[in-house]
Amino acid sequence: MDYKQTVTAALAQALDGQLTADEISAKLEWPKTSDKGDMAFPTFTLAKVLHRAPQQIAQDLADKLDTTDFEKVEVVGPYLNFFFDKGAYSEATLDTVLTAGASYGKNEDGNGGNVPIDMSSPNIAKPMSMGHLRSTVIGNSIAEILTKNGYHPIKDNHLGDWGTQFGKLITAYKLWGNEADVKADPINKLVEYYVRFHKEDVDKPELDDVAREWFKKLEDGDEEAHRLWKWFREASLQEFNDVYEELGVKFDTYNGEAFYNDKLEEVVQILKDKHLLVESQGAQVVDLSKYDLNPALILKSDGASLYITRDIATALYRDRTYAPAKNLYVVGSEQTYYFKQLKAVLKEMGVKSADNLQHVPFGLITVDGKKLSTRSGRIILLAKVLEESVKLAGEQINEKNPELANKQEVAKQVGVGAIVFGDLKNERTNNIDFVLADQLKFEGETGPYVQYSHARAESILRKASNVDVQAAGNHITDPEAWDTIKALADFPAMVKMACKELEPSVIAKYAIRLAKTFNKYYAHSKILTEDAELPARLALVKAVSTVLKESLRLLGVQAPDEM
Repeated sequence: MDYKQTVTAALAQALDGQLTADEISAKLEWPKTSDKGDMAFPTFTLAKVLHRAPQQIAQDLADKLDTTDFEKVEVVGPYLNFFFDKGAYSEATLDTVLTAGASYGKNEDGNGGNVPIDMSSPNIAKPMSMGHLRSTVIGNSIAEILTKNGYHPIKDNHLGDWGTQFGKLITAYKLWGNEADVKADPINKLVEYYVRFHKEDVDKPELDDVAREWFKKLEDGDEEAHRLWKWFREASLQEFNDVYEELGVKFDTYNGEAFYNDKLEEVVQILKDKHLLVESQGAQVVDLSKYDLNPALILKSDGASLYITRDIATALYRDRTYAPAKNLYVVGSEQTYYFKQLKAVLKEMGVKSADNLQHVPFGLITVDGKKLSTRSGRIILLAKVLEESVKLAGEQINEKNPELANKQEVAKQVGVGAIVFGDLKNERTNNIDFVLADQLKFEGETGPYVQYSHARAESILRKASNVDVQAAGNHITDPEAWDTIKALADFPAMVKMACKELEPSVIAKYAIRLAKTFNKYYAHSKILTEDAELPARLALVKAVSTVLKESLRLLGVQAPDEM
């Protein structure tokens, strides 16, 4: 039974057309504690319409309400507080969860629409640092949430494998590098050269001119420039894939910037044909003054392309290939203005999916309050952090459960999951200061806490494996179970909200709430007592295990059965 609809219908009848069902539904509130009811309707806004005190309106409505479907309805000041029929509600909720299993909460709102997600997108010849974590795990979780809502996400790792940085890298390699060193330790050596370039060009600005020349050679198909670029790219990809495998993240395409290099000419031609290109100080720009934006620089004075030139080609390719229902870019908040320019240029070009382009911004991740930067040499390798987290998780598991059979596998699930969950529990636009020890705690609002709650539920089910848990007739009267039942019933709404807001933290915060209510229930109720409600209580435990596991899956986190 959908009690929100039931409350809305009862109020609509009592109000006799003075508010629409949608208006009533939008005003409904969830009291913070169950003693104040399970749903509340405030009457403040009706006071102006009905010219009566809110308290009187609430009492009048209570006198008219059909309360058949509720345990009771109370008037508290200007509020109507609805108390649900606990037995019927628990039965309906648990039956729904157990019948659906992992599909609980799935809907078809997306109608199979394609949603390319531009995510992760590390730069070739640079290691994956903690700075790459957010786009990777946020994008991956959004893809899972979109699938749950009936969309077809396409995870696109739009590699930074083109651009002026390659001119700088080639210049640095030619000046200070050698092949043997790079082959022995590819990424670290290439980063060393890149950092040195940026230190040296402070006093030698002519290095930037040399770098620009090398990038122009690369764009023009110079054999040596292309050979070095290909070598740097392949060495980087191998290291990236090791990290992705550890995170459990897979992509549908790796079409990096280089993939679009031969598609830039068409972009420039379309802009010319539509009379959108304007010369400015020798460069070619698109005037965006009608959008209150600065001009978009499309070609430099030497004819070289820029990020936006390649991003236009990318958006055009995605438009033609996928006809996207949404076109998402999971990129840091500092790029917000840039994406406004990109969207404006695409609209001027008449690209069909321009209106569906959406920047999904996120805040910075800092370590000890300092921003990470390859250019300055301040890098904290993501692979090293994952390795350390798994190690520390293993130590904690060994201490808490030394007899656990598959400790190494569980340590990996907990260690990696702690980092992913630790990121995603934050609203994505917030900045995060990363502290590994805080992420790994088994108490509090952490991944390990939610994982342990799931493992606890599975442990209870193993102890009662001889009891037949049915997906029907699960009538629970224990008031201690009530908050958990209501949390379980909320899951489908949370799935929809997370999709609407493209916000994984909605699911992470929900998982914490469900885990907390379940642990409170576990602490106050004797679940395994052999009485008439035992199968129903076990049905509740099974439902909690199912929904916690599914919540973690939507975040890209695994749920061990034992910890």
